[in-house]
Amino acid sequence: METITQHQKQFQYAEAYVSDMLVLKNIFLETQNLKKADQNFGLPFLLAKNGRETIAFASLIVNENDEISFKIYDKNKMTEAEKRNFFSRAERYFKNNNTPNFKDQEQLKSSISSMISWLNPE
Repeated sequence: METITQHQKQFQYAEAYVSDMLVLKNIFLETQNLKKADQNFGLPFLLAKNGRETIAFASLIVNENDEISFKIYDKNKMTEAEKRNFFSRAERYFKNNNTPNFKDQEQLKSSISSMISWLNPE
């Protein structure tokens, strides 16, 4: 009898840095079917990688209730269980971070505007 071995891919999670932004912008544009980043891009803070490929990221946003929240954008390369795991990681990170972008709506709005201006040079 043949044994088939399945290798569970293990995602790595990391904080998002400025050097990651162009890759994250491309994921956002691709998943949202846009040509330019907009306010919904938010301020990325956590990403998921499969090897060297970034496949998802969590981004701070100001939601429709004018509250600080986060949204996840992914390339649809994760299973539902993996998406839930990444969401849980992002949620823990979000709740435990006390820096101004995570707690002050006006600061976050300003940071998002700056990010969008930087990502979409005219």
